[in-house]
Amino acid sequence: MNKLGQIVSAGIQSAIDPGGFLSGQLGVEFKPYSKYPPCYKDVSFWISESFTENNLCEVVREVAGDLAEEVQLIDNFTNKKGMTSHCYRIAYRSMERSLTDEEVNKLQGTVRELVESKLKVILR
Repeated sequence: MNKLGQIVSAGIQSAIDPGGFLSGQLGVEFKPYSKYPPCYKDVSFWISESFTENNLCEVVREVAGDLAEEVQLIDNFTNKKGMTSHCYRIAYRSMERSLTDEEVNKLQGTVRELVESKLKVILR
């Protein structure tokens, strides 16, 4: 390619991608996403003083692995006795297929058991 061709090519790329995203100049890496729907399950519990959200995420990842896409706090409150409750929504999703209710319910049941035993919380 001659110099004029390189200049025109660079000009077209700049017009199409002025921020340099396509060429990786921004340091942002594309992450593939699933075309299959998520399945959401909630878990609510009274927290203990030792509870951390990071420990919850570790338990969920231990049980569900890559099928656990997101763990999000959706509600918290403290009652008159000073006990605090958290409700987390877990999004399960596969990159390869739609998950069945049966397999997600099994994962969620195991998550609930381990959250209670490992994190010393009281399920609601």
